[in-house]
Amino acid sequence: MKKYFLSLVFLFAALAIAKANDPAYENAMKKQLQAMKSIQSAEESQNVSNAFLRIAEAKNEEWLPLYYAAYLQTMAAFRFEVNKDQYFDQAMELTKKAEKISPNNSEIIALQGFIVMGKLAVDPMNRGQEMSPQAMQLFGKAIALDKENPRATTLMAQMQLGTAQFFGQGPEQACGLARVGLELYAKEESKVNESYLLPTWGKNQAQQVLNACK
Repeated sequence: MKKYFLSLVFLFAALAIAKANDPAYENAMKKQLQAMKSIQSAEESQNVSNAFLRIAEAKNEEWLPLYYAAYLQTMAAFRFEVNKDQYFDQAMELTKKAEKISPNNSEIIALQGFIVMGKLAVDPMNRGQEMSPQAMQLFGKAIALDKENPRATTLMAQMQLGTAQFFGQGPEQACGLARVGLELYAKEESKVNESYLLPTWGKNQAQQVLNACK
């Protein structure tokens, strides 16, 4: 009986390893992550986003393809002449799907805060009172879930800097967080290798906050 139990344990362990090391999935993700680096238009962004969604359909237990599709929709709204609210809303919907796969995920929640921050920026005068606390709450939750997440800290710094500028206050708190963010990015960079699929974006945003501090 003991031998049978051990055999089952080894079988499940082998299946878990096989599932974790899926070359087709990893190669598909790497290809689109590389494609992300050369996006120059909303159309190109949508093409890569759609590719991530196809990966998500094939690997419906993985949260990262949905996350990256949402991230691309978010960045397209910031970068290009598109219907910004529509893109942000689509991005939020994708993060909700990712969250069902991976609840209480600091990366997903930080991205949700970034999306809310984007929607706020579309109409700050009318949305600031409602959405500013929402974004702050999401960034705070993301930091609480993972204090080593540089995106959560950096986005909070951005939000604090924007709020301080709006109310004519000093940027000291935001600057301190941005410095912490850059330290966390340095730690993260030491982990990154060819097979690394987790998010790494946002270092330039931490640097931008620090540049504003000067």
